[in-house]
Amino acid sequence: MEVANKRNKSDKPVVGITIGDINGIGPEVIIKALSDSRILDHITPVVFGSAKVLSFYRKMLKMDDFYFNQIKSIDEISPKKVNVINCWNEMVDIKVGQVTPEAGNCAYLALREAVNYIKEDKIDAIVTAPINKKNIQRPDYKFVGHTDFISEELGAKDNLMLMVSEDLRIGVVTAHIAINEVSKNLTKEAIDKKLDIFIKTLKKDFGINKPKVALLGLNPHSGEDGLLGMEEIDIISPVIKDYKDKGHLVFGPFPSDGFFGTMQQQKFDGVLAMYHDQGLIPFKMLAFENGVNFTAGIPKVRTSPDHGTAYSIAGKNEANAYSMREAIYLASNTVKIRNTAERID
Repeated sequence: MEVANKRNKSDKPVVGITIGDINGIGPEVIIKALSDSRILDHITPVVFGSAKVLSFYRKMLKMDDFYFNQIKSIDEISPKKVNVINCWNEMVDIKVGQVTPEAGNCAYLALREAVNYIKEDKIDAIVTAPINKKNIQRPDYKFVGHTDFISEELGAKDNLMLMVSEDLRIGVVTAHIAINEVSKNLTKEAIDKKLDIFIKTLKKDFGINKPKVALLGLNPHSGEDGLLGMEEIDIISPVIKDYKDKGHLVFGPFPSDGFFGTMQQQKFDGVLAMYHDQGLIPFKMLAFENGVNFTAGIPKVRTSPDHGTAYSIAGKNEANAYSMREAIYLASNTVKIRNTAERID
């Protein structure tokens, strides 16, 4: 796209924000996050969704001071305003707090459009508002989540779901699979892939030249020397040894309860958990309001707030936009770090 190509790398990043489920808190946290005019000093936001939906929630929330610029294409973008691209034309009923097929379809259309734009370098990053994985399903595509969908679209062979908050970064080896599938999917190759992505993203996207990474064990007490499971001895420890032999600062495997109970995460630049809840439960206990989901290992920048659709509080003006705001700033900062590295190279 000509306009995007003419943008200088030193310009403000153009950040696409998908509206998510229109019956959840996505529109609300987007409006609240972008109502702070200071954010326009750092990014040029483009909301992929619907001007009518934003107007509906603006009126419901009584946020009359929230303004936006409705555009048809990226060449109409205004760097000093919130820009909105309509991703569907038909009338859609907004049923606040309810799960509807129409809301799922709208969430998909917004995401589809944003991904098309970032694939063509028309925007610099994507921030995704929360979706419902049930109503977004397609007849021809099993939608596991934002992370896998965006990774596949961008041609990434693998990715790492990384939860970020200030100095806390937690990744997971196995993500959205049933707990009884974790052990059989926990292989040396699987940990190698995730750890490799983790170390690279800590260097490339967070500017840490020699990252120090902790690996958690899978079993209680990290297997108790084989009494409670052999994964630590047979799989995790050999990976740690291999990376240490290559000169990386990799340590563990640590028992997860004692690790977080004694706040050992403060000693490391990153923590690699073996499965979803092992990493996300302590993360959300420590950083629920300001946590960000960062997709590592893909060629473009994608972040999201670490909460869900929160139907129970949708439309009640109770949603906290801090996580959405942090997701936007992290996306912006990562784009700037990558651009700086490109200029140096």
